[in-house]
Amino acid sequence: MTTPGNAEHGLRLIPFHGLRYVPERVGSLAAVTSPPYDVVVRPDGVDYLESADPHNIVRLILPQAETPAARNEQAARTLHDWLAEGVLSADPDAALYVYEQRKGSLLQRGVVGALALSTADAGIVLPHEDVMPDVVTDRAGLMRATSANLEPLLLTYRGDGPGTGAAAVVEAAATRTPLLSTVTEDGFLHRLWAVTDPAELAAVAADLGHRQALIADGHHRWATYLRLQEEHGSPTPWDFGLVLLVDTARYPLQVRAIHRMLRRLPLADALAALEGNFRVRPVEGPLPLALEVLADASERGNAFLLTGDGTFHLVTDPDPELIARTVRRDRPEAWRRLDATVLHASLLDTLWQVPDAPEHITYIHDAPATVAMAERHGGTAVLLHPVREDVVRDLARQGVTMPRKSTSFGPKPATGLVLRSLD
Repeated sequence: MTTPGNAEHGLRLIPFHGLRYVPERVGSLAAVTSPPYDVVVRPDGVDYLESADPHNIVRLILPQAETPAARNEQAARTLHDWLAEGVLSADPDAALYVYEQRKGSLLQRGVVGALALSTADAGIVLPHEDVMPDVVTDRAGLMRATSANLEPLLLTYRGDGPGTGAAAVVEAAATRTPLLSTVTEDGFLHRLWAVTDPAELAAVAADLGHRQALIADGHHRWATYLRLQEEHGSPTPWDFGLVLLVDTARYPLQVRAIHRMLRRLPLADALAALEGNFRVRPVEGPLPLALEVLADASERGNAFLLTGDGTFHLVTDPDPELIARTVRRDRPEAWRRLDATVLHASLLDTLWQVPDAPEHITYIHDAPATVAMAERHGGTAVLLHPVREDVVRDLARQGVTMPRKSTSFGPKPATGLVLRSLD
């Protein structure tokens, strides 16, 4: 995606002194990484990662304590200790970092850097989802206490193809010896290179300087960056935020759904409330087979898969009068037809009356984990089919945000490979 005008009206990505783990001070680089904070299934995932290595990054991004203030103080103390002990160390030269993820035939490469936040008001960085204020407050407290960007956002743009601009720099870096190379438990190979050559940095700057980007993952962290920038004034290091930029003309991302687990709504009650408002029919399991039925139904309209007691129920064909009464009309028709829109407006808000709060709804990226948690809590798992990327981009260009947690772009960058200090 390009923007009108010159380089002053596009993305500005600058080098920084990356904070990285010192390999000799940890068990392995793979053992200290984590998925992004909002992908970790708590508390099981936190406990597992903490046991993987005493220096796992989850101790910074999801510190465990009784109160938010105590959690933030703990993370700040942990980061200070790791720096003092040489577990983490800053690279001597400011750099942009080329980051590669590879698994089988899947290959993704992008550039990690500090992105100027001044683009926020210029339509240069396009969000596509709403955010939850309490999550922004939580992330802001953590960033404020640690004075660090602990994990990058995932942003996408469309370049001009291989051999030019940033794409040429990325491919050239990937031919060199990496700073680090590690295989995480999910089978992904991660490699990182530092780009410090002035000519290469200039080529990246010139290429990105007339482009706009879509936030693929990290809307809450982006909102947090903007809040903290406003708090600190300018000019300060808070005018920039850590991002991974991927050229989807070269490396298309995968789009997955984010599912809901309704903690306090038993499946029987959820199904009873749908009577007369949706078509509900049982479908055969196991889960992979039921998800295929959901995918097929999604081609024809709104569709959801409900489970929680070992049975599966396909929910389709909402009553048009219900949609007219519950879904706001001041948005494009594509937005009004989104599964996430109908789920929140017609089901959660109206028929089920479930507040969008952590004690009521858990957002989970993995379908089996969502089902397992619903069965464990006696709740309802609401499984969705992913929305197409072109729909996301079209709505973002119109300035229309989707309901929060509507999409999951990936593969997501591993957390812990490179951090950014703001001190």
